[in-house]
Parts: sequence; structure tokens; C-alpha cells
Amino acid sequence: MSAPLIVLVGPMGVGKSTVGQLLAERLGTGYRDTDEDIVTAQGRAIAEIFVDEGEAAFRTLEKEAVRTALAEHEGVLALGGGAILDADTRALLAGQRVVYLSMDVEEAVKRTGLNAARPLLAVNPRKQWRELMEARRHLYEDVATAVVATDGRTPEEVTQAALEAVELKEA
Repeated sequence: MSAPLIVLVGPMGVGKSTVGQLLAERLGTGYRDTDEDIVTAQGRAIAEIFVDEGEAAFRTLEKEAVRTALAEHEGVLALGGGAILDADTRALLAGQRVVYLSMDVEEAVKRTGLNAARPLLAVNPRKQWRELMEARRHLYEDVATAVVATDGRTPEEVTQAALEAVELKEA
């Protein structure tokens, strides 16, 4: 069974996709994003799935996408912000190189704003962000082998910090 070189976790808007692509380039490997896998398989945006079928239906799709990607992908893998809510997913992450990309609330609001494509932050971003992070921070920390703060850093700086944190050498 294969395993990703690095799995990125963290809240929406933290930069998992950007950093994941940079990591893949620097490591000479492929990049995969489970949110993109879901969008491709469903033929519609995640926000539409939330609206049409609800969060529980989306989480079921997400759990399967993560399970499949962890089994198939050998490069850099980014998980959706809520993927770590599932206990089975957290168990699958045990033994993986997992980097938790973190950011504070003010940075999160700057990055995510009132983006309608982010259904969990649609009404009051600051309040909802704090509530999400209160519920999720310990889960991100529990699955992580390294934590990399993204506040005030460029994507290139975060990429370098992630490489150093998991002690991987560039290709």
C-alpha cells in the first residue's frame, strides 16, 4: 500500500492548496486535493453539495475521498478543512507525515472573508471561525506530526518550514 509523502491539514483558507502545489514541485512529486477530488466526482462545487444535500452528506463523500487518496497517492495530499472531524480518517492519518498549517482568526478573516464558496463561514466569519477552531484545533494537533504557522509568511516560507518540519529533502 502506498502512502503520501506529506499530508496537509488545517482550516479553510490557510493555504493548503498553494503550499501543497509548491511542496509537490520542490519534492518532484504529484499533488492531490481531496476537495478537488469531490468536486470532480460530483460535478459541482462543495458549496452546492452543502446546500443541496447538507453537511452530513458532504462529510460522507469527504471520508471516502480521503480514504481513497491516502491509499492511492504517493505525493503531497491536501485534505479539506473538516476532514479530521471523522474518527476513521484520524485513525488513517496515524503514522503519516501530517503537517498542520495554522493561522489566527484575523488572518483567517482576511483570507476567507465572506466567500460564499465557504458555506461554514457565510454569516459571521469571525464568530464562526472561532467556533470552528475551538472544535477542530485539538483534532488538527492530534493528527499532526508537525505544526507550521502561516501568519505573516509567504507561501514559499511556509513551504520551506513544512519541508524542514518533516525533514524532507527537495528533489
